[in-house]
Amino acid sequence: MNTLRNKVQLIGNLGMNPEVKQLDGGSSVAKFTMATNESYVNKKGERVEDTQWHNIVAWGKTAELMGDLLTKGKEVMVEGKLTTRSWDDKDGNKRYITEIIANEFLLLTREGKKQEEDFPF
Repeated sequence: MNTLRNKVQLIGNLGMNPEVKQLDGGSSVAKFTMATNESYVNKKGERVEDTQWHNIVAWGKTAELMGDLLTKGKEVMVEGKLTTRSWDDKDGNKRYITEIIANEFLLLTREGKKQEEDFPF
């Protein structure tokens, strides 16, 4: 039941190729941005597109698979948990970032389809 307390599922398009790094201990980490789109009709009857950008982080085998399979523009479903971390920048200011720590993903773009042309960033 604890896994239901902080669970996020997103379907969207990659804004960049995943950046995969090997850490000193041998573990892998992947980072990329992902856009989710929603549209609605406002009170004036106009169609409005709302795009939200999300920071995605994955570790271990999931990170390696993301690096092998995902590229900019592809549609993907990501499941994980929402986290916020902070750090001090070079000027001593406290900075914050909210990220989704992905533990599963599903590639939704069919092979051979040029998704980047359909969803240019």
